Amino acid sequence: MGMNLTFDLAGRTALVTGASSGIGRRFAALLAKSGARVIAAARRTEQLEELCAEIRNRGGAAIAVGMDVADEASTIAAYDAAERAFGPVDTIVANAGVSPPGSALGLSIDDFDFTMSVNVRGAFLTAREGARRMVTSDIGASGAGRVVLIGSVTGQHPFQGIVPYGASKAAVAQMGRLLAKDWAGKGINVNTIAPGYMETDMTSGLWEIEKGRALLDSFPRKRLMQTDALDPLLLYLCSDASAPVTGGLFTIDDGQTL
Repeated sequence: MGMNLTFDLAGRTALVTGASSGIGRRFAALLAKSGARVIAAARRTEQLEELCAEIRNRGGAAIAVGMDVADEASTIAAYDAAERAFGPVDTIVANAGVSPPGSALGLSIDDFDFTMSVNVRGAFLTAREGARRMVTSDIGASGAGRVVLIGSVTGQHPFQGIVPYGASKAAVAQMGRLLAKDWAGKGINVNTIAPGYMETDMTSGLWEIEKGRALLDSFPRKRLMQTDALDPLLLYLCSDASAPVTGGLFTIDDGQTL
């Protein structure tokens, strides 16, 4: 069953990382549908161009920007492109993430470092560059700054076979609290959403193998979350209505961690 709770984001300019697929793509389309001008950012620009064409065909405003979140120069360039197209960014959804498969015993250190680089360093660079620009514009002074980090239930609860991913998402959750503290007096709200398991590109194929079926059977409701489960909270945290909400860690997992 879909949810129809909506928030008007007209006048907002939102940058979404990891927007080429999965929930990042959904977030970009959702924000545009709610009235925001959207900068869809990712490394895979072909998929971004398709997404932005779809948004524009529906009457929305969107541009595609190639962005490697782990690279500071690339992050700065993405914000420069956003400002040239739409003006200062006041809404950030730091969603880009990777998760290498396999157990910790067999994990290469390169895969570990890459996961931390994208999931932690990338979230930090994305949030910090945006916040720097909010502070030097009238966004911070008006209290309109919104940063939403995408964490995971694996950052608060142990699941097997995802050590670097879970550790990186634990870091993201704490970073969200710390950034919220740092920027509370600067008109910038920072909150983290920790989703449970749903069908995404990252988990594609997992539910057809024994490990995935066992995990699904361990959930009290024996099911994956619906892909629209995060929509109302994301829109709320990006909207003016969330003005008093910062430093939050919001778990939405359909009871999977109970």
